[in-house]
Parts: sequence; structure tokens; C-alpha cells
Amino acid sequence: MTHFGMRSALVAVLALNLSAIPVFAQDSTNRVAAATDWSVFVEETPEKSCWSVSQPKETVNLRDGQPAQVNRGKILLYVSYFPASKGEISFAGGYPFAPGSTVELDVGGTKYDLFTQNETAWAGSPEDDAKIIASLKAGASAIVTGRSARGTTTKDTFSLLGFTAAIDEAAARCK
Repeated sequence: MTHFGMRSALVAVLALNLSAIPVFAQDSTNRVAAATDWSVFVEETPEKSCWSVSQPKETVNLRDGQPAQVNRGKILLYVSYFPASKGEISFAGGYPFAPGSTVELDVGGTKYDLFTQNETAWAGSPEDDAKIIASLKAGASAIVTGRSARGTTTKDTFSLLGFTAAIDEAAARCK
């Protein structure tokens, strides 16, 4: 299976298995650890996968530069591990992204572009994943900015408290 195919398969598994984090995570049978603002999950099928995940501490939605009320699904930032990956960044925006758009991930002023498909965004390569993970380990927060298919700009701020401990736990569980 291709790198992109593995990412799509993992997103399908994540979508089926995650509840809102952290409010409903205690109802999930696959949550194995938590580290401050990040949770760790393990799924055994269809193949073993492990991921650390967090939801934003702050969300801003703008339409034409003005605050807008919008309905969004789950908003989550992930780092996933499975046999073909040593740490893969993904972002679930909770809405369909504008076709052909990218999502910007800003960690302490260092910016990365993530490619989009439907409601999910990913780094472009394993090398990009590694660079982003290194930045996230050194950072205090991450800001993810995207544009919906309806033209709304969203800005989600994630705390990185517990990030390193959570991804280390996920990686160790999926060696």
C-alpha cells in the first residue's frame, strides 16, 4: 500500500474509533495513556496503529474577516505510528477543506504547509513529518489555519503540553 494509501486507511480507522477528546475518551476502550493535553490510543485492527491526539484550546472562525458561527465536526491534531510510519502528522479540521487548498501549521513562527483531502490534512513526506515533530517537541503551542470549501478561515490553537511524552508513548507501543 502506498504512503498516501496508508494515511487514508489510518484516517478511516481513527474516524471510526475516536470519541471527542478528552471529554468522551474515557468511554473508548483503546485509550491507553494521557499526558497533560494529549491522549494516546492503540488499535489492533486492521493493523496495529498507535496515535497521540489533542483537541484545540482555542478556535477562531472568520468569514470575510469577521467572526462567524459555523458548525464543525471533530477538530483534532494527530501524530500516528503504524508499521509503515515512524510518526505521521495529520489534522482533522471538522469540515471539508477548499479544493486544492493547504493548511498552515505554525509552531513558534516556523510554518509548514499540509496538503488536504476532504476533511483531513497531512504533511507531504516522512521527512516533513520528522521536521514538524521536532518543532512540536520544542514548541509551546501550534496554530493550524485552514480554509473551508465555503470560504471560512479557521484558526485552531493546540497546546503542546504533554506532546513529547504522548508521542514517545505511542511510538513505543507501535515499535
